[in-house]
Amino acid sequence: MTVEREKITTEDGGGARHVDQAVAAVFAINGPLATALVSYRHRPQQIELASSIAQAIRDRSVLIAEAGTGTGKTVAYLVPALLYGGKVLISTGTKTLQDQLFHRDLPTVRDALGLPAQTALLKGRANYVCSYHLERHVHDGRLQSREVASHLQSITRFAARSGTGDRAELPDIPETSPAWGLATSTRENCLGQECPTFKQCFVMKARREALMADVVVVNHHLFFADAMLRDEGVAELLPSCDTVILDEAHQLPKAATQFFGESVSTGQVLDLCRDALVEARISAPEERTLAERVKSADKAARDLRLAIPLKETRIAEQGLDRFEGFGDALNYLASSIHALAKVLESHAERAEGLAACHGRATDLERRIQHWTDAEDEGMVRWVELRSQALILHRSPLDVAVPFRRQIDARKRSWILTSATLAVGGSFALYQQRLGLDDARTAIWPSPFDYSNNALLYLPEGISDPAATDFTDQVVDACIPVLRASRGRAFLLFTSLRAMRRAHELLSERLPREGIDYPLLLQGQGTKTHLLASFRAHGNSVLIASASFWEGVDVKGDALSLVVIDKLPFASPDDPVLAARLAWLARMGRNGFIDYQVPAAAIALKQGAGRLIRDETDQGVLMICDRRIVARGYGKAILDSLPPMRRTRSLADVAAFFADLDRKPGEQTVTTDEGVK
Repeated sequence: MTVEREKITTEDGGGARHVDQAVAAVFAINGPLATALVSYRHRPQQIELASSIAQAIRDRSVLIAEAGTGTGKTVAYLVPALLYGGKVLISTGTKTLQDQLFHRDLPTVRDALGLPAQTALLKGRANYVCSYHLERHVHDGRLQSREVASHLQSITRFAARSGTGDRAELPDIPETSPAWGLATSTRENCLGQECPTFKQCFVMKARREALMADVVVVNHHLFFADAMLRDEGVAELLPSCDTVILDEAHQLPKAATQFFGESVSTGQVLDLCRDALVEARISAPEERTLAERVKSADKAARDLRLAIPLKETRIAEQGLDRFEGFGDALNYLASSIHALAKVLESHAERAEGLAACHGRATDLERRIQHWTDAEDEGMVRWVELRSQALILHRSPLDVAVPFRRQIDARKRSWILTSATLAVGGSFALYQQRLGLDDARTAIWPSPFDYSNNALLYLPEGISDPAATDFTDQVVDACIPVLRASRGRAFLLFTSLRAMRRAHELLSERLPREGIDYPLLLQGQGTKTHLLASFRAHGNSVLIASASFWEGVDVKGDALSLVVIDKLPFASPDDPVLAARLAWLARMGRNGFIDYQVPAAAIALKQGAGRLIRDETDQGVLMICDRRIVARGYGKAILDSLPPMRRTRSLADVAAFFADLDRKPGEQTVTTDEGVK
């Protein structure tokens, strides 16, 4: 249908915004959304955002949109997508957000509009039970423990009654249970059309539903893995899409860096060895040479991990020279996999499973050889150490060209949106990283009243973050603020070491100070369990690190204080960052100012965004890093935060919390010393 637009007077830096009349009617005070949603609020920012998205969809153009917390960006993109988007692919940051979008937000908006849109949820294959591998491992019977055996039996019963095979529908089995690795497939071990259970495959069923749907919901991991590897179904799905919406788009550069590169892990070798033994026992039980080759490859993988006697860390290729046994261990692994591939080749015709194992072995051999030999300009080689695994990575220094290739592959609309994309009103870094210099950009600030409801506290007297006792000083500064806030706090740290030190200190200090608040620590339970406990107590202090900086939503009085220890600069020891900074220097650019400062500002906005999640929320954001006021670049970072009143006075903080605890209608604090 023909849709008329009327011009409005607000400016976004790219010209006057327009309001799409059909979109505006949906968001009207007496419109379908207001009727369907009890909590609906009429927000001009949301209508403008939705109208701009509608324009990008109609023009088949690229729109980068920052929408502050409370704008309602999910509904803002769902309305025009359903009205004008044709076939729509929506990608979110995590599987949790993916489930929320598919099961709650999307059906709510679709039903409010009265549209018969067919929707589908598509995840990576590891999220679906694989009947073939499940049956194989149950039949093999050689399991790690009784608990794993019990979990496999539960998964077997679930698979028999489930219509989707989605492991998210079986929460009784922990996500970390080894049973899931035995009951699901990977890109490497899937047999594809050669699988005897192919017709009943849950993955294929999900793909077929996605191909038939009008709106398909995926996540960034799947989007990039599929677009690059052409394996999981998006390679078939993407060409037919008219509109691609990438939510939580601040995560895209990192995800693109991961998937435009290549990696190979000792864990993949161990998985191959495990599967090859299972297949051999079933299809070649008399073959002893195969078992010997598997044993050799298994040992070689474990020896490679032991060759670097360090805990979880990242090491650039140049730093591997100090580990004398690493090169020999890597060569031994390559030769062991080569020998395993040879013997698997000789038995590949006996069963599909053995043939698949042969293909996996040759692929692992190729990737290890590629990592050893490759001298690709624009790529950095590095090693990631985990508690039980070692991963060889090759990562691109620049993802702009390959990402832009996805944009230019076919004329369609691309919507990239998040609450944190711009720095000081500029999208320059983000556009450069993704090759989107010609994209239309716009910012819609949060509708929340930050100036009255939030206070930014920048304490004085704390040393530079390089000080050996910095975390101790942060804890000292926090204690009177925690007393004033009566708990109700997130303490967010930029490193696990600082997080653990703060927990140790507060566990000792709070009782001594007569402060009795529940103290929660990241890692003591699942994120879901910790957040449930935090909300239930109402006065908890949660000490956490990176995983609680974003994607966490605690509304109401349970969270009234967010403390951030340091500006979240990426570690200079990170191999990819170090190589990227050197690459920028060779081009005559200042990597710190042009790259690290904007990246830290965006990350800080994510952490600060935990504080105010609703229009009635109130609280204090406390940033303990003196560099934000002492260094020249601090102003750009400060200006990227929401427009909160700023103070360096503890008395103002105490007064702010005292006002929160008064009855509604009493006088509120208005002091604003500003930053000195």
